[in-house]
Amino acid sequence: MKIILIFTGKSEKGFITDGIMRYHTRLHHYIPLEIKIINVAGKFGNQEIQKIREGEAIMAQIPADSQVILLDEKGKDFTSRQFAEMINTAIHQNIRRLVYVFGGPYGVSGEIRAKADKIIRLSAMTFSHQVVRILFMEQLYRAFTIIRGEPYHHE
Repeated sequence: MKIILIFTGKSEKGFITDGIMRYHTRLHHYIPLEIKIINVAGKFGNQEIQKIREGEAIMAQIPADSQVILLDEKGKDFTSRQFAEMINTAIHQNIRRLVYVFGGPYGVSGEIRAKADKIIRLSAMTFSHQVVRILFMEQLYRAFTIIRGEPYHHE
């Protein structure tokens, strides 16, 4: 299995990029991981148009044989163990690719929402679309340490 993360917009803060790269390096020995960054040039003056343009760019990056998981504030909550189990189940079901989609500051288009096989959220709290990236990377790393029975996760 391979995991693909699709981020909308470049990380503007160095500490975010540094954190993402730190977890990317850690995750490398567990699973192939690819990060795709979608940049839609221009200011559209309308949030819906922005989401549609971003959605078109995101759709072009999703391989046909993927399970798509959208990160969204209205998604389902998971504990770290439940999240790890969701990934482990996908591994055992021979899912070829798990694609996690991260929308921009205005969310995602209806097309992306409809494409999602699952919608999850990291917290009931609101985070910037930049900060969510590093939080998710940490949880993804945590999930693989749980799956492997490694001592990173404490309960």
